Amino acid sequence: MLEETLLAFDYGTKKLGVAMGNTLLRQARPLEIITAATRIGRFGRIAELLKEWEPDRLVVGLALNTDGQDQYATLKCRRFANQLHGRFNLPVVLVDERGSSMQAQQIVGNAPDDAIAATIILQRYFDAQSSAQ
Repeated sequence: MLEETLLAFDYGTKKLGVAMGNTLLRQARPLEIITAATRIGRFGRIAELLKEWEPDRLVVGLALNTDGQDQYATLKCRRFANQLHGRFNLPVVLVDERGSSMQAQQIVGNAPDDAIAATIILQRYFDAQSSAQ
């Protein structure tokens, strides 16, 4: 398998957590939280990150109910993933994000950290790839 750089997103209507990692080390790390108020601002910052990190693939956390069923936020996550693919022409993978915000909250305390949640989502992707091989 070729080494790939990945960026992951914890999608939220007010902010986006961003993490990065690569398939060689299979370790995710938090990058930042995008808080731009407009869609143009958000995608502008994403474009800057893509230019800086040159990822081969993007990962987006998919919000699901605790029973695995779609919810309102699921549609927003799918739409965001489709927009990423359409705008930047990169493969986008959806990863179940159930519990990632609570896990992030346990790590950092108080309010959940969206960049840590994105890191958890990307680490789940790496772990799933490892167990599939």
